[in-house]
Amino acid sequence: MLGTKFVMESDLYVECLSGRGIDVLVPESQAVREKIQLTLKDELGKGIFEESTKLFYLDVIKELADRGCRAIVMGCTKIPLLINHNDTDILLFDTTRIHAEAAIEFMLS
Repeated sequence: MLGTKFVMESDLYVECLSGRGIDVLVPESQAVREKIQLTLKDELGKGIFEESTKLFYLDVIKELADRGCRAIVMGCTKIPLLINHNDTDILLFDTTRIHAEAAIEFMLS
């Protein structure tokens, strides 16, 4: 799970996913979670997309994969603007897209 510090440190997704037998991993390091929060606010939230930030996120994804993670939930609207399926072999879930598709399906049903 990658997202804001609140998302990564709360039970928001953990309860829902663990109830379906899915374990949720977040970056272990508080410093890494804080850097993610900082980049979301001070870079991505301002439309700044640095290559060094992209490499940082890819390193975090690799660290999660090394811990057994098989997919990444991108739990912030800004992360898919930086990272996409062409950047990594790990499965990525874009929660913005998932929510939008669910809303459209709901409206059309």
